[in-house]
Amino acid sequence: MSGTSRERSESCHDSLLKQYQETIYKVTLIDIYLLAVIQDTTETNRTTTADALMGLLSLGPMSGYQIRQLIDESIGNFWTESYGQIYPTLKRLAAEGMVTFTTEQAEGRAERKVYALTAAGRERLRDWLNLPAHQRVPRNELLLKLFFGSLVSLDVLVRHVESFRAVQQARLQQYTATAEELNRRHGKHPDLPYWLMTVNYGLHEARALSAWCDETLGSIDI
Repeated sequence: MSGTSRERSESCHDSLLKQYQETIYKVTLIDIYLLAVIQDTTETNRTTTADALMGLLSLGPMSGYQIRQLIDESIGNFWTESYGQIYPTLKRLAAEGMVTFTTEQAEGRAERKVYALTAAGRERLRDWLNLPAHQRVPRNELLLKLFFGSLVSLDVLVRHVESFRAVQQARLQQYTATAEELNRRHGKHPDLPYWLMTVNYGLHEARALSAWCDETLGSIDI
């Protein structure tokens, strides 16, 4: 092989090797990024579940079943927890010394554990409350369908938005009733102003989304 041919071959080989290395580098960076995102999301979910449970226990000792009920009646409007995560998380918090539990046996009922927040748990809860809140990107199927709305007839979009508006009107009634009930039952509770902040958020959101529905329906020319 002549010198010129050898040089061309080596140059081609070097170019291909460089492209391969750059591809591997990019793929590796993407893999590392995705893994970091997954790990961060998993750890965030794992942490906030524990913090949510400790927050509920700051209101008083409760069994796992009572915690489940309280979630439905209080924070369930803006924060959901998988029931399958409650008991494993309580077990982990107990092992970490964040909560303690006593075993109770009521006549005619199964044995149950009643959990209470420890001083260490209360301190960790305060530390978490001082941290910036994580902002998650919402998944909104209505907006996804509107984005591709040119593929269906306009009356379909109108039906979707009208249905969504009905939901917001129901939410307004629900939050209004919740605020009235909280004031009636817990008018002198020191935490009432903070509970009402979350209810007012729901009221403002439902009103704003109702207004968006009206504006959107007005922009759809059937």
